[in-house]
Amino acid sequence: MSKKLRIGIIGTGGIAKAHVNAYKKLPYVEIVGVADVIAGKALAFAQAEGLTEAAPFNSHTELLRMDLDGVSICTPNVSHHITTVDALRAGKNVLLEKPMSVTLQEGLDMTRTAKESGKMLTLGFQPRYDPNMKLLQTIVQSGRLGNVYYVETGGGRRRGMPGGTFINKKLAGAGAMADIGCYSLDMALNTLGYPRPLTVSAYTTNHFGTNSLYHPEASKFEVEDFGVAMVRFENDLVLQFKISWAMHMDTLGPTMFLGTDAGLKVLPAGTGPWSGVWDGSVGSITLFHDEFGGHTSTPIPLVEHQLNLFDCKVHDFAEAVRDAKPAPIPGDQILIQQAIIDGVLRSADSRREVSVELPE
Repeated sequence: MSKKLRIGIIGTGGIAKAHVNAYKKLPYVEIVGVADVIAGKALAFAQAEGLTEAAPFNSHTELLRMDLDGVSICTPNVSHHITTVDALRAGKNVLLEKPMSVTLQEGLDMTRTAKESGKMLTLGFQPRYDPNMKLLQTIVQSGRLGNVYYVETGGGRRRGMPGGTFINKKLAGAGAMADIGCYSLDMALNTLGYPRPLTVSAYTTNHFGTNSLYHPEASKFEVEDFGVAMVRFENDLVLQFKISWAMHMDTLGPTMFLGTDAGLKVLPAGTGPWSGVWDGSVGSITLFHDEFGGHTSTPIPLVEHQLNLFDCKVHDFAEAVRDAKPAPIPGDQILIQQAIIDGVLRSADSRREVSVELPE
């Protein structure tokens, strides 16, 4: 195409800078507008990022009146629903930062609006672009493990609790489950082909977040900093999901895929108190299997790469818009994990197993 893609940025927090940097690397893209609800912030952001041709706005609705091919939505969680729905109804394709929404009903509204508008809604899960995440999916879906009947995923930071909007229930919807748990769920569910969940039994706590010894905003802390859940799926598959922003432990263990013919153990990359969750790359993959009547294990060689995964997700969105391709990470898929997180919170509140509410 000869005409450049016209892109708008909604929300000018730290993550918006990463979107801008990625778009700048694409010669067929121009950022023509920036919006933020805080007066003057859009203009300051555009100036700071060298977006001399981008018009600043104090509301996303003003930005959406422009001739745009797509928008990156980089707002706090509470704004994801309204900005996404408004953008889709205005005929714009949407790249939305995670998590998808505050509530399951909001997520349903967003995916329905995407279908009705005929526009793309794609979610920003950049770890999917790691070649080793793709390798993991290839191994599992090749049938090498046989029938996969149990999966364990999640992760924990020894200390890694955010503040501000992240700990306000009305603004964030959930805490660690939505913030870093969404990556763990996507890593496991995408590997499995996003099976349909049936029930959830869960437990959550916020012992650390509400303790002033561990968090400076303890009096304002309203969400979970730890959670664990057993999720049942169709085809007699179960998944143990566990996540923590803070704990007196170095790890919550590896991700595991247990199959009738073999098992797979996966460790995340990185070290230190903020590592141990699936928001980055793969550290190692090991296949456990029997050969000639004996137990053995095989390290799976990792794919070496220098990819900037964040750039990959932005580039994939832009290319999908340019070439009229399907959404790279469609909202319909991520709605499934929204339903699981919704089930986790309902189960933890009621102290019983609950059904996952996901319409056909």
